[in-house]
Amino acid sequence: MGVKLRLNFWQIWNMNVGFFGIQYSFGLQQSAVNPIYDFLGATPDQIPLLNLAGPMTGLLIQPLIGAMSDKTWHPKWGRRKPYFFAGALLCSIALMLFPFSSSLWMAAGLLWILDAGNNTAMEPYRAFIADKLDEEQLPLGFQMQSFFTGFGQTLANLSLFIFPMIIVGKTGSLPSWVYASFFLGAICSIGTIWWSMKTTTEIPPSEEELLHIKEKKGGLFDPLIEIFSAIGDMPKVMWQLALVYLFQWYALFCYWQNSSKSIALSVWGATPQSNPAAYEEAVGWTGLVNGWYNIVTFVTAFALVGFAKKFGPKKVHASCLILAAIGFLVFPHIENKNLLFFAITGFGIGWASMMGIPYLMIVADIPKERYGVYMGIINMMIVIPMIFQNLSFGYILKHFLNNDPRLAISFAGVLLVIAAFCTLLIKIKKTKLSE
Repeated sequence: MGVKLRLNFWQIWNMNVGFFGIQYSFGLQQSAVNPIYDFLGATPDQIPLLNLAGPMTGLLIQPLIGAMSDKTWHPKWGRRKPYFFAGALLCSIALMLFPFSSSLWMAAGLLWILDAGNNTAMEPYRAFIADKLDEEQLPLGFQMQSFFTGFGQTLANLSLFIFPMIIVGKTGSLPSWVYASFFLGAICSIGTIWWSMKTTTEIPPSEEELLHIKEKKGGLFDPLIEIFSAIGDMPKVMWQLALVYLFQWYALFCYWQNSSKSIALSVWGATPQSNPAAYEEAVGWTGLVNGWYNIVTFVTAFALVGFAKKFGPKKVHASCLILAAIGFLVFPHIENKNLLFFAITGFGIGWASMMGIPYLMIVADIPKERYGVYMGIINMMIVIPMIFQNLSFGYILKHFLNNDPRLAISFAGVLLVIAAFCTLLIKIKKTKLSE
């Protein structure tokens, strides 16, 4: 790869703007898709199955696309850009079509397409940052993605809060505001990716790297072979990070699935069955609480860059996980709805770290010609705990936590404490970023 030139703040900003569109889309998936399923008549027991699109497409697509992008170079289109442009385009089309869903299974099918687009864009984008920035600027590059993660998801949540107040009525089987939110998401998805592609060039590979790319090109199953080969060669630090991610991402799914029901019980003393009106109010308040933690994320993301350089990414991530754990442990005991914002602030700081800091712990151990496939494997380390949680947590909640969503949030807090301890056990290669 050619020489990595030092970039200024706004050049790094421009190259990351596309992450805003990707995360706006993810924000809509987290906050708007399940209500749409409800509008279309989904029963509660159908929701987990309908939400498998995200982790399953992440498991299948991201490492494949990452491996393919490692072996791609086009003089005009580059290495990573063709993949995240194609992903953003697919995502925009799915977002445009989603509000026109006439049935539950049409919406479910479009969610698979939407997730496939998002996952096609995601890991080549992370590899794009690693390709472009030198070791000293990587913390700013990855935390810029954390900033846009929080910013994009915050605005997605705000669109769901504001649009229903100004756009009333129904269009077809869905409220009209749904169309506005998803159309805006479609524009953001393709528009921000286009901006980053237009303002940022990729570094051409050296003659040696071009020869390596040509030699490595194989048949249809070559990307799969490359994934298994990369897993076999995976540096020890990635296995250690996988253990952290097992507890970390399992915990987050416990929170996202139970936060509304926990707030309804602790603040309103209601369940969906006992007091539907109070539960709807709790759901709306949960949207504001979750919007707040995303605001905290994009406000604190850049501050973590300095801390990572000063104290090392391992200590910073462990500390942020502890802050998030404290927030989760306090959260279910709060009876004043306004105090929930203070509790969830810890998770906002933790979320800022989760979106960027772990990559600093492993990037020095990854060969640059395999950035794409290893970024995809990191995503496998994220989605496998999610799938495991989908399959196992129902039993845990029923038999050990008395089907109490408040205990589910507390359980998530304990898991984050374990994740923080596992983070401190990681052995990082000695670099300017490590201890």
